[in-house]
Amino acid sequence: MAEEQFAAVTWGMDKSSLPSRHTTVGPERAPHRSFYYAMGLSEAEIQQPIVGVVSSWNEAAPCNIALKRQAEVAKRGVIAAGGTPREFCTITVTDGIAMGHAGMKASLVSREIIADSIELTVRGHCYDALVGLAGCDKTLPGMMMAMLRLDIPSVFLYGGSIMPGRYQDRDVTVLDVFEAVGSYAAGKTSLEQLTALEKVACPGAGSCGGQYTANSMAYVSEAIGLALPGSASPPASLESRDAYADAAGQAVMRLLRDGPRPRQIVTRKSLENAAAVVAATGGSTNAALHLPALANELGIEFDLFDVAEVFKRTPLIADLKPGGKYLAKDVHDIGGVSIILKALLDGGFLHGDCLTVTGKTIAEDLAHVVMPEGQDVVRPVANAISATGGLVGLRGNLAPDGAVVKVAGLKHRHFSGPARVFDSEDDAFTAVMERRYTPGDVIVIRYEGPAGGPGMREMLSTTSAIYGQGMGEDVALITDGRFSGATRGLCIGHISPEAAVGGPIAFLRDGDVVEIDCDAATLEVHLTDEELEQRRAEWTPRQHNHQSGAIWRYAQTVGSARYGAVVHPGASAETHVYADS
Repeated sequence: MAEEQFAAVTWGMDKSSLPSRHTTVGPERAPHRSFYYAMGLSEAEIQQPIVGVVSSWNEAAPCNIALKRQAEVAKRGVIAAGGTPREFCTITVTDGIAMGHAGMKASLVSREIIADSIELTVRGHCYDALVGLAGCDKTLPGMMMAMLRLDIPSVFLYGGSIMPGRYQDRDVTVLDVFEAVGSYAAGKTSLEQLTALEKVACPGAGSCGGQYTANSMAYVSEAIGLALPGSASPPASLESRDAYADAAGQAVMRLLRDGPRPRQIVTRKSLENAAAVVAATGGSTNAALHLPALANELGIEFDLFDVAEVFKRTPLIADLKPGGKYLAKDVHDIGGVSIILKALLDGGFLHGDCLTVTGKTIAEDLAHVVMPEGQDVVRPVANAISATGGLVGLRGNLAPDGAVVKVAGLKHRHFSGPARVFDSEDDAFTAVMERRYTPGDVIVIRYEGPAGGPGMREMLSTTSAIYGQGMGEDVALITDGRFSGATRGLCIGHISPEAAVGGPIAFLRDGDVVEIDCDAATLEVHLTDEELEQRRAEWTPRQHNHQSGAIWRYAQTVGSARYGAVVHPGASAETHVYADS
């Protein structure tokens, strides 16, 4: 009690329930306060709530280079609302640069390190609240995971998408460059054309402009309630983003005073809202990994099949790349993510009573939103592109614990053909570039799962090369790895159990007939249970090449893709929550 009185009387603010009391309150914390004085803080600033402002700013890729400016603005918002911001950064592994080589093994691993690094920084310095600014794919779920794990008042802010490039009088993205590599290998594109395209495809700051993983998870941040309404839409280069950064800083101070906290915002129903916006926009299959990972931080059971159930019942209403015509900038131009969410709410596909960081329900946040006329970027559900969402969960004797496929834009939803088996993405990519496959093949890439890769590589280089060769509708591809949100075609990922742990995909041989039926949601090999068991008995586990370091450590603890490829027990095993300590 004496310490609480000391906090209230001597230091000007009662911090008896805030984590920062452990570093700023009482005579015994004089050494701790001396560090704050060393950084130029005043006595009054030390007395205020301490707010962490974390970004993934770096010079690794355009996704992140605008975040430093936005973080500075967010800090001003915190200060204006009576808080003391402390800025720090976390890492990024940028998929566009890591793609197509061993560097991609680091990508999914980075999601856990991002979440862990934020958790440790906040815990170690006893911050009271958090504003998180993210750009590239894994930084978005990683930051949201940390917010849920810590359960301190938090606001998430997307750094914004990139503007489209222009080439030969059309809008282009980095996906066009990846596909042009395959076109070049097939002799359809010259080296001069490829070089010209690569120089204009990405014209400035921001994350990849289609409905790939970054934009999919940005839309999730609004649907799930952790981001301010409208904040996910403006491109990174627009100064209007600064208004959202300032508002985020002020909003987190209101949350600190009045609530709600992240675990009051993110519930089973808001996870379903998040899955619905991914389905409605034909978003990234990676959402089927990240949503279960977020659920794990809450102690909620919400696995790939739960996500797939929402996918199945939600209509596809946004005509976005890679399956459709439009880019994230086009969504911003018609009014932003709120237009998509309002269409889903009006159609009965959104839980309107879920709370958001505004302190209101999502239905209250959307009450003023009106569907714009004269555009076909987003449709009302009555005029949906398709009755079911742009993604489908599959199950069968090849995937007892599930798999996922993006069907938005697919011409053929059923495929049957002989397996062409590769034990790594590198071998498959070489074969594709050398045209060592034939129409009708089902290309199998295995030992690329979370534990077996390790790291569950994305396969955009391979799938784009196939499309660039004009074979995107003539072959299928299945893997225990995963795909970029930019992947298109009949590409099935997340096959579980993975090959490394003796999943059925490990037992496939060249020529086995694999059947994919997206309408029936099945993935089967034409082998009997007895034949599969015989092959299991003959199977020998493989050892991967990462026997030390961060990727080795990840492989020791990572779980199934069905449950989000997580590396710790989550909230179900908790005995305390940081925010209450």
